Amino acid sequence: MLKKVRHALLQKREHPFPNFEETALHAETSEPMDVLFAQRLTAVAGHFIYCEDEISFIEGLLALAEQEKLRRMYAWEPRVKQLLDQYEFPYFQTDKDFTEAEAGITACEALIARSGSVLVSNGSAAGRRLTIYPHIHVVVAYASQLVMDLKDGFSLVKERYGDNMPSLVSVVTGPSRTADIEKTLVLGAHGPKDLYVFLLEDRLG
Repeated sequence: MLKKVRHALLQKREHPFPNFEETALHAETSEPMDVLFAQRLTAVAGHFIYCEDEISFIEGLLALAEQEKLRRMYAWEPRVKQLLDQYEFPYFQTDKDFTEAEAGITACEALIARSGSVLVSNGSAAGRRLTIYPHIHVVVAYASQLVMDLKDGFSLVKERYGDNMPSLVSVVTGPSRTADIEKTLVLGAHGPKDLYVFLLEDRLG
């Protein structure tokens, strides 16, 4: 056995598998990316809400607040706050009494259709706390942020930040979960117990 290993090392080639990168890692799909993302997100216990416009988003947010009886929803990012302010949606915009936060409303870097994941970073005003501390994480995303694979998501991050990359980029796939105790799945053990993704069409002009 050792002789074979030694022989293989002596015969080492720079590209032993020349066609490896050409091999498809995933089965092809004909589903639109938004449909695929919705399917994969709901498969991991996330919630997907499609919005034709910003009014639909606000209506959906009001319905969520009513459904979950939310009274302390926080938003820190300027673009998210501008959207909420435009339609006079009530929210908390400082970290005062943050320990009582029930929901965090954030933007994201990208949506990964292949896995139903949300790419977030600490490069925005939401930082890391708003995505992991409240029991409910609400993501506001636009159709232009939908990509197929993780590498495409990182390309969007690179395009946005250039050489000033965030120190933390995280992939959120559904609510926080663990099965450490007796192999029983528990949601919300180390972060939000619910993840809601509102997908809006991009503004024209």
